[in-house]
Order: sequence, then C-alpha cells, then structure tokens
Amino acid sequence: MKGLPTDAPAQASALLSTPTLEAERSDLLQRISAEGGFAFVSVAALAAAGDFRAAEAAREMAWEQLHSGPWHSVLPVWRDAYSMACLLVAAFHHRAKEYREALKVLDMGIIMGGMLLRKDLDAAVDKIIFSSGDSAELAEEGLERSRGARFAEFEYSDEAKVLQVLPSKSLCHQIVERKASLSLERFLSDYFLAGRPVIITDCMLHWPALSKWKDLEYLRRVAGDRTVPVEVGKNYLSANWKQELITFSQFLERIQATECHISGPTYLAQHPLFDQIQELRKDIFIPDYCFSSGGELLSLNAWFGPAGTVTPLHHDPHHNLFAQVVGRKYIRLYPASVSEELYPFPESMLSNSSQVDLDNLNEKEFPKVLNLDFIDCILEEGEMLYVPPKWWHYVRSLSVSFSVSFWWSEGSTPAS
Repeated sequence: MKGLPTDAPAQASALLSTPTLEAERSDLLQRISAEGGFAFVSVAALAAAGDFRAAEAAREMAWEQLHSGPWHSVLPVWRDAYSMACLLVAAFHHRAKEYREALKVLDMGIIMGGMLLRKDLDAAVDKIIFSSGDSAELAEEGLERSRGARFAEFEYSDEAKVLQVLPSKSLCHQIVERKASLSLERFLSDYFLAGRPVIITDCMLHWPALSKWKDLEYLRRVAGDRTVPVEVGKNYLSANWKQELITFSQFLERIQATECHISGPTYLAQHPLFDQIQELRKDIFIPDYCFSSGGELLSLNAWFGPAGTVTPLHHDPHHNLFAQVVGRKYIRLYPASVSEELYPFPESMLSNSSQVDLDNLNEKEFPKVLNLDFIDCILEEGEMLYVPPKWWHYVRSLSVSFSVSFWWSEGSTPAS
C-alpha cells in the first residue's frame, strides 16, 4: 500500500462518510467485547487512531470468527465487526487512491458482513466509484477487447443436439403451459392458488436487461471490478465443488473461454447481485405477479454462467418467478406430492435436495423415479417460469445464461 501521512486516518474517515458506524460504534464494540472480542476492540481503536496495519488485523480477526464453524452458527455481532473492519481498511485505500483495493474490501464487507452497517458500505462503494471517475479508471482493463462484443449464440440450437445433453425422457411428456398477456386474476386463480407452474411469455419485454446484459462492454463497465462469489464444479452436490471470490471481469473471462475451467464450469448462483450492484438492479423490474397474493418479496437473486451449468433436483420453500434474461435453460419439474419417490437427502441441510442424479440415473438404487410423471420445458429469453413452493426442479443451461429469480411470501389474504 502507498505511504500515508500520519494524520491519514482522520482525513480518510472524512472522505468516506460512515454515519451509521459513528452512531453505532460504541454499542457495537461493547457487544463484541461481551463475546470475548477484546483483542478486536483494541486493534479497532488503533485503526481509528491511524494504524492501517491495525485495521487489517481487525479485519483478519473478524474473518477468523466468520470461519470458526458452520455459517448459520456465526454470531451476528462478528458479521457486523467484519463490516466495521472493512470500512476502516477501505478508508485507507481510498485515501491512497487505491480504488480497486477499496472496492474489493467493501464488496467483501457487503458479501460477508452483517446488515447493521450496510448503508455505510453501499455509500462507500458509491463514493469510490465517483472518486475513480465514474468507474472509467476501474473498468478500463478489458474494455478494449470487449468493445462491441456479445455472448455467443446458443450452443445447442436444434432439438437433436439439445436432447443429447438432457436427462432421459426429456421433452417427450407434458410441456409446461405457456401464457401470453396473463392477467393477475387468471394467474391467481389458475396457477397461484392451484399450485400449477406456468410460463409467462411477454411480461419482461420492457426490461433494459434484455439487451444490455448481452453486451460484454456494458457488464465490464458497470461491474468489472466488483468482487462476487462463484461456484466451481459440476454442482453443489459434487465432491469437487467449491466456492471462490473473483472479480466480475475474471468471471466474464471464464465464461468467454472456449475451454472449461479445470475444476468444472464457474457459476454465479443464487447471489443477491442486484443489492450489491445497483446499476444492474435498474435494468430489471419486479413483476406485479409477486405482489398479487398480498405477500412480499423475500429475495432477488442472479444466476449467471456458461452452457452446461446444472442445478440438481431440489425444491424451495417460497413462490418463485424465474426470469430468463439471456440464453435458454432446460427445466424439469415434479410436484411436491412425489417427494418421497425422489429420495431426499436425510441430512437436514440437504433435505430439500434429491439424491437422484438425473444426468446419470442409477436405476437400481432409485427405482421409484423411473415411472414418475413430470413436466418440463425449455425456457427461452424473455420468458418467466412460475414455480410453486415445494415443487422439485432440475435446471440445465443450454447456452451462456443470465437469469433472475424472485422469491416471495404467501401473503395472509390472496387478492380478489
């Protein structure tokens, strides 16, 4: 890191406004102390007084606490501590005009930290981007080679090639119903309340994302230096599956590569990308269907990867509208009524996933699956698929694919 003057922390703090941190600092440090974080409190005080190494040490201490056990068992206060340390470290990088480093640190705070200081983290990101000249300096690398470039056309465009890569019996049973101009009333009565999947063909034609997200230059410009979590490997049930943190530009390079990554495809899966990168959030709109039942939106996630990414057979607890923005995907669905015949994992953390690998079906081990009825489809660009709660679904991308999922709650009283 470039050298900083001795009064740099005060100047750096002034550059990155952190009103929530200033208001919550005392209480947060007390809560950290109550959980045994005396060393963290000490180095955080040194960091606030101007010691960059102490700020890095605080971040490392909080990071160790985040990895001290299963994620669900991590105390929320340590996630907030990590956010605090990221803000302290980013302030120094910002002062030194190390914008890429500052962004990386802030993104780590957004991805791994708690919600207490989220507004400060988001505001700091905006400040970094503004200070760097509206991202021009940050995204300069790679823009020249991507100028005018778009993702390749569908890799599997004819039915014969598609069927070669799909599970057995695909597209020869009942196809998911498609509806255009589906009213909210008909959606509620015929699909939502009936618990039936449906493809809605024309409700996202006004989205800027339909054209913008095919443009590599645009994606690199608005998100290139942002850090994102990705999955590497066949899928999350595979032995070689792992997670990595890379920049969005690095992710795009992997997608563009003609040869698969040595460990398997790289997939940005079920990540709240639009909370992290507001420019991309402006390119989409929440469908009215998500509010038609009186419920509320619970999560908005991105699914972005090359051809061949697979989400194995599983079910989710919420209503889901799955929007296909770029490329196309094959999706197979089984109703909740056949859950036992799909052999769910006995472990609680995987109980919503099936032990059945549809791409390599072991008929002797899982004989009940063979004669089960299912519905399936190829979801095309510009289409949305409604998946009711508890419906099992398997998903395979047939091209470079960028999708958005909207999860929402039931609501106490369905709209009339």
